[in-house]
Amino acid sequence: MMQNYGSVLREARNQKHLSLKDVAEKTGITDSRLSRLEKNSDSGVWKDMKELGDLMHLYDMSPDFALSVMGYGDSSTLISKIASLSDSDKEMVMGLISRLKSNVVEPRTVFRLGELFSGPGGLAWGAIHARISDSRYKVVHAWANDFDEATCQTYARNICPENPDSVVCHDVRTLDLSTLGPIDALAFGFPCNDFSLVGEKKGLKGTYGPLYTYGAKALKLYKPLWFLAENVGGLQSDNGGDTLKLILKDLSACGYRVYPHLYKFEEYGVPQMRHRIIIIGIRNDLPYEYKVPSPEPYKDVDITCRNAIENPPISADAFNNELTAQNEKVVARLKYIKPGQNAFNADIPEKLQLKVKGAKISQIYKRLDPDRPAYTVTGSGGGGTHIYHWSEPRALTNRERARLQTFPDDFKFEGKKEQVRKQIGMAVPCKGAQIIVEAVLNTFAGIEYPSVPCNITLEVKK
Repeated sequence: MMQNYGSVLREARNQKHLSLKDVAEKTGITDSRLSRLEKNSDSGVWKDMKELGDLMHLYDMSPDFALSVMGYGDSSTLISKIASLSDSDKEMVMGLISRLKSNVVEPRTVFRLGELFSGPGGLAWGAIHARISDSRYKVVHAWANDFDEATCQTYARNICPENPDSVVCHDVRTLDLSTLGPIDALAFGFPCNDFSLVGEKKGLKGTYGPLYTYGAKALKLYKPLWFLAENVGGLQSDNGGDTLKLILKDLSACGYRVYPHLYKFEEYGVPQMRHRIIIIGIRNDLPYEYKVPSPEPYKDVDITCRNAIENPPISADAFNNELTAQNEKVVARLKYIKPGQNAFNADIPEKLQLKVKGAKISQIYKRLDPDRPAYTVTGSGGGGTHIYHWSEPRALTNRERARLQTFPDDFKFEGKKEQVRKQIGMAVPCKGAQIIVEAVLNTFAGIEYPSVPCNITLEVKK
């Protein structure tokens, strides 16, 4: 018998934030018996295999881990030694393994999702709408956290209107993570400002760069079965690649195998050239290996921005579809800019040219090319960065921008127009998130799907 099995059980219970009374109510095991188990004070503790099975299920223990708690090692070790056992012991051990793996432990099929840096709910929308051929597997909302009030209101309205209090509007740096509640999956699109290819690129030295560590803290606290972390493609080159290596190392140290990949969302049916690093993590004690979904099934999807914005037509009373007031000079300037051009490569009269010193960002007053995916929808920036219609002399409405991010038209954003613009630009495309989460569900369900190798292969040193 494993000498410290009691402390292991106690730690597993504490990680789930359960009292002895809670466990007793859920398993039918008396709290006095549970107390004795956690104190290593019962002899022959596992004569009743149902008890062990119930605790395994409640604590998300793998069969091999449960066997090790019992002092037997893992199942392969047991089988390798079976020749040396007596006939009665052989029968007991093989029955034990069979019962643990087949009759007692039911695989988790419904994953409670917690989110840090949740944004308005693009990732959550994709997760809770993910569907695979085995309908038992799905993701449900558990809780979310963001610091912006309007963003939290948007999330609550669209993702969990029946439970708005599950969206905690608070700065994660002063939030007690232990108050959020147990989860099976964690998502955190930690703020990308300091890694973006546009801007000062402060990396880990910036205000936002170190915020990924709060995702790591949540992983250590709740030990979910899997996680999804998201950031901009510029993370890959920050500090010569060392920043991403450090992040992968830290996330791996939380007890996960990590699968980083640079997703080009336009290859997955999203009408926008948006490139993001997504890191999927699966807990080390689980037998699943995640594979990056192949973009091949989406090669014939019409990803032109014209199709995204015009088909079907946006209704006159659509949410968040107010026009931006354009001054006369902007309207005059736009008339000289052709589809796909910007304020610096178009033939514009001198009186309408921008007087900009230094770097000239290519998206300034850039018109969309209607026959191509949109360029990246962003949430920051001032005048000239709002994305401009290919033929009309105006910026896109927020609803048009939301369509480029694959939000459905019934997804209503809360807040003032500029707040909404920021929410949309900071979000994960709904349909892109859905595809990735469906791959995770297929992984746990054991269902094969078309895949490609991870395109980020940085060595992660333990």
